[in-house]
This record gives sequence, structure tokens and C-alpha cells, in this order.
Amino acid sequence: MSEKNKNNHTILGTDLIHDPFLNKGTGFSKVERDQLGLAGLLPPRILTLEEQKKKIIEVFSKKSSDLEKYIYMIALQDRNETLFYSVVIDYIETMMPIIYTPTVGEACQEYDHIFRKPRGLYISIEDLERMEKLLLNWPQNKIDIIVVTDGERILGLGDLGANGMGIPVGKLSLYTVCAGIPPERCLPITLDVGTNNKKLLKSPTYLGINKNRVEGSEYDYFIEKFMITIKKRFPSAVIQFEDFANKNASRLLKKYQPTYRMFNDDIQGTAAVALAGIITSMKTTKQLLKDQVLLFYGAGTAGIGIGNLFVDALIELGEKKQEAQKRCWFVDSKGLVVSKRKEIKYEKQKYAHNHPHLTDLTDIIKQVKPTILIGTSGQGQKFTQPVITALSKINKHPIVFALSNPTSKSECTAEQAYNWSSGKAIFASGSPFATVNFKKEIKYPSQGNNVYIFPGVGLGSVLTGAEKIPKSFFLAAAKTLSNIVSATELEQGLLYPPLDRIREVSIAIAVSIVKKAKSEKLLKMSIPDDIKSHIENYMYSPKYD
Repeated sequence: MSEKNKNNHTILGTDLIHDPFLNKGTGFSKVERDQLGLAGLLPPRILTLEEQKKKIIEVFSKKSSDLEKYIYMIALQDRNETLFYSVVIDYIETMMPIIYTPTVGEACQEYDHIFRKPRGLYISIEDLERMEKLLLNWPQNKIDIIVVTDGERILGLGDLGANGMGIPVGKLSLYTVCAGIPPERCLPITLDVGTNNKKLLKSPTYLGINKNRVEGSEYDYFIEKFMITIKKRFPSAVIQFEDFANKNASRLLKKYQPTYRMFNDDIQGTAAVALAGIITSMKTTKQLLKDQVLLFYGAGTAGIGIGNLFVDALIELGEKKQEAQKRCWFVDSKGLVVSKRKEIKYEKQKYAHNHPHLTDLTDIIKQVKPTILIGTSGQGQKFTQPVITALSKINKHPIVFALSNPTSKSECTAEQAYNWSSGKAIFASGSPFATVNFKKEIKYPSQGNNVYIFPGVGLGSVLTGAEKIPKSFFLAAAKTLSNIVSATELEQGLLYPPLDRIREVSIAIAVSIVKKAKSEKLLKMSIPDDIKSHIENYMYSPKYD
């Protein structure tokens, strides 16, 4: 009988109905209604979970916009977690673009208008001296995964301040859907240090603190205090950094990764899913990984992260580090990153080659002759027809990864990539694109969604008890993801498995993480020989007790 909440407190009647972890709505049996003080509080008809799901989908399909569908699903999550997750898991292809990218971007832009009920913790710079007390207000004591953002670089939309809460909420929903992390063990956090978004600062409905974004030493002190305090409150939690600005993301990762159970999904998750797609594409092109030349349009944390992991993969294959780095070229806001340019940021310096400086992307392609073009710029429509045409003249199967989110920021569409390459492109994007009919042939665009990586890495890291999450975990995850793509999926041109296999993917990645942790002597938990069964036994599945 589900009369006790997760803290083992007996709750009855309307309190039970208002607890999203325990509420079954019309799914409560007659016996439960009589024993739990629910008689008369619910309509008399009793619906099974399957009947409830059918009703939800029927109403969902009648919503006129994706944002309305998002609001409807969040409202469902607020009142009945079990039903919400059961629906999303069963209809994941339909639900993924709604509860996460691209719709979550629109939701964050409107978050102050659609806010109904808090779903995480807001910790502002004004809470600095009472942070420890504030964290005690969270009702759950056992937390496995924390996703935290400071809202400065939400997808490709920029500084949304406290409105960025939609990102950690959405990411943690995916942790439960894709990797079975129990929802009560997930904690979304937004660090509110102000915003430089003038529109939000002028808005009377904005819910964050009304001040310009704190930076420099004051910002660093706040983050340091947060990391110390959160580790004290939830010592076993894995902390995922999400949508921090380039100026902070890589340096915070470098600072905290050696001593905390943390990672940055924008850097490491993006890198792993991109590398997996590259490895898989080699099965189509019949080429070797070590022979590829990568050209990145965008030299921020995502692009540099992909380049770094690609280099790690080549080193593992026996390549020397400097030779591997020569295979990565970057284009930033000033053009091609070359050694003769002045004031190149540290993280780009290792990729600054001895080459004439160029600014036009088409000219760059003609001279660099890349085999793979990767967009991480956050700027839509930069892969123009001349760009794709130039790439196609160099490569029989030009590999085009337009990874910027949301859809409006994608460097090109799937249809453009196929049409401009005469149907020869191997394409992946950050946000989903529909199938494309090219000369009576159906093309299946791949979505290089981080959801293929971070849930499995998080799940594996939780179960290992590893005190840190090294880059080797992400290299293992990338190789595992590539290996799981079936022969049939490869024939369709897919670089990643369909989303309806996402739990299978997460389990496989978690197994690889456990094995990697064991080999690197990072394993702190007792894991039986049957790793897969152990992982499956931990995972949450939405069903009524």
C-alpha cells in the first residue's frame, strides 16, 4: 500500500493526492481509496495505468503547439510522476522533442510566464551565507544525480538567468526515462548570479534576482562555496554542469573534476556523442579514424571538447598527441585558428596550425580539405550551399554534423545537407529533423543528442561510487554507443540507434563505465560479476505498487 512517502512518513487523503511520487489519480483501487482516506475525493471510475496513458496521449495530441504540449506534460509530472514517466518511456520518439530540445528552449524563454510549481532549488548569490541551511530545505536526503546551471548559455539562446531552470529539470527527466535513475533521487539546481539579459531585467514578470550577472572573484567564490556545501549535503551525488558560458565551463571542469564527482555535459557529453557518430560513419565510408581531418565551425567549449576526445581516441590507437592534434582545425569568430594570429586563447593554441589566415568557410574547406565538418557555433544557416558543395567535391561521402541547438541555430538542415551533396552526405544534428525524400530515396537524419551519453555515464558513475569521473569514461561511452548501432540501422544511414532503444544504450554504457572504473582502480562499490543485472535491478520502472 502506498501510504508512505519516500521519507517513510504516512500520508493520507488530499496530501497523498498532491504527492506526485505517490499519486495514482484515478488509478487508486477501491480498497486503497477506503483505507487511505481517498473515498469521495476522486471520480468513481478506476482506470488502469494503460487506460490513463491512452487518455493522456489523446489530450496531448489535441494541443495546438509544442509549447502547450510541454506545459501539459510538466503539469502531469507535477501531479503524477509514475504516469508521466510511463507515458514518456512508451512514446519516447514523440515526447523527447517536447520535454527537451528543441521545445525546452522555447519553454526557458517563457519560463517566467509558464512557471506553476517549483521543481528544483534556486540558489542565488544573495543566499551565499545561508546556503547550507537552504539546501536542508530539499525534502529528499538521498540524491544520486544533480544537474546544475547558472543560466548564462542556455542551448544556443544565450543568457536566460533563472529562466534556465527548464534545462536541469528536463535533463533529470531524461536521466529517469533513459537510465532509470529514480526521480526522487534527482535534484535540479539553478544558481542565480544575476543576468545580463536586458529584456529580462526590464521584465516585471522575471523571477530571478534583478541585477547584472556577478563575475570574477565574487562568482568564483560563490561556485566554490556551492561545491563545498553540496558535497557536504549530498556526498554521494554525481554533479552535472550544464549550460555554463564558455568563459567558465572549461575552467570549472578543469578545477573541480579531479576532486569531485562532476562532469560537464556540454563539453564531455557532446564530445562523446560526436565521437561515436564519427566512429560509426567510418563503417560507411570504409575509412580509418586516424586518416580523418576535422574542421570545426565554432571554437567554444563544445568544439574544443570534441577535438580533445578525438585526439584521445587517436592516442589510444597509437598516434602521437601532436600528430593527432594536427588533424583538428578550428574556425572561430575571427576565422581560421592559425599560429600567426595574436591573442589566441589557451585552449585553442594546440590547434593553431602554421597556415595562412582565412575567413571564408568555403575557401577554408578548399584549402584544409576536411573529411568531416562539425558545427558547434550556435549560429544557424552557416553551412551554405557553397560550403556543402565544396565539401562534397573533396569527399565521396561528406560527413556533416550540424550540432548547434535548438533547431533554429542548426548550421544547416538535413534536407539542405542531402540536396546540396547530391544525397551523399552523412548527416547528424543536435536537434531532430524529419526524414528526407531525396529522388525517391528516404534519408534518415541522425540526431547526435547528448541523451545517448550522459544518462549512461551518470548511471555507471553512481553505481561505481567513483570519487571522480575521468575523461576515459567518455571515451568508453563513445565506443560503446558506436558498437551498439545495428547492421540494419547502418544500412538506413543511421549513426545512432533509435530512441526506443535508449535504455538498452544507457545500460550498455553503464556496464562499460563500471568495467573502466574497475580497470582504473576507481571502483568504490561492490559490483557482482553480472554487472548488467545489477544495473537493471537498480533502475526505476514506472508502475503502480
